[in-house]
Amino acid sequence: MTAGLEKACHRCISKIASNACFIFGLLAFLALPLSMTFTGMKFLEDCPVQPLIPLYLLVGGVIGSLKVTLLLYDSTRMRQLLSKSVVIDDDDDDEYPWRQNAHKYYIHLTLSLFLFLWFILGNYWVFSVYLPNFIPPFHQPQDYCDKTLYIFAVGILIISHTVLFLLIFCSCCIYCFSRQRYSSEED
Repeated sequence: MTAGLEKACHRCISKIASNACFIFGLLAFLALPLSMTFTGMKFLEDCPVQPLIPLYLLVGGVIGSLKVTLLLYDSTRMRQLLSKSVVIDDDDDDEYPWRQNAHKYYIHLTLSLFLFLWFILGNYWVFSVYLPNFIPPFHQPQDYCDKTLYIFAVGILIISHTVLFLLIFCSCCIYCFSRQRYSSEED
C-alpha cells in the first residue's frame, strides 16, 4: 500500500471514528444485540422444535454486544488521541492509532468472523423450521416454537441481511469511485 493511500485511509477512518454521530449510532445499534440477548434468555426453553434458535439469539447478542462495546471504546479512544494531537499539533505520519494496538485488530477480526459464521448458522437454524407451529399440538407437544421468539429471530435475520447488503453495496461503490479517482489522478 502506498504511503499516500495509507495516509488517506488513516484520515478517513479517523474522521469516521471520531465523529459524534458515529458514536451515537453505535450506541443506538447496541440496542439490537442487547434485545437479542434478552429475548434469547427469556425464551430459552420455548422452542423445542429447534432449541438452537434461542441459543442463536443469546450467544449472538452477547458477542454482538461485546463487539459494539469494543467499537465504542475504540471510537472514544480515537477521539481522545485526535484531540490530543490537535492540541499539541502533532502531525507525525508514523503515529497511526491502529498500529499501536495491533492486538485489538485481531480481536475485532476474530469477533467479526465468529459473528459472520454464527449468522450463517442462525439462518440455517431459523429457516430450517420455517413457519413452525406456534401453539403446541396436542399429539406432539414438542413440535412448536413460541411465536414472539420465532418472528423476532426472522426479523433479526432480515435486518442483518439488509445491513450486510448495504455494506457490500456501499463498499463496492466506494471502491469504484476511489479507483476511478485514483486512475484519473495518475493520468
